[in-house]
Amino acid sequence: MLKWLVSLIVALILLNLCAPLLRRLGLGRLPGDIVWRYRGREYFLPITTTVLLSLALTLLVRLI
Repeated sequence: MLKWLVSLIVALILLNLCAPLLRRLGLGRLPGDIVWRYRGREYFLPITTTVLLSLALTLLVRLI
């Protein structure tokens, strides 16, 4: 259980670091992606983007 929690936190941190690139590609503005501002910082919870990228990577791996 702890491994999954650590993996989820690391994945969210990586997606937050990649948020500007994802927004240029149009993935940060999907319905279900949560963005909020607190004290001048923007926090990003990409639920729909995560599902979409997971499906794309799964299809890519299956084709290879």
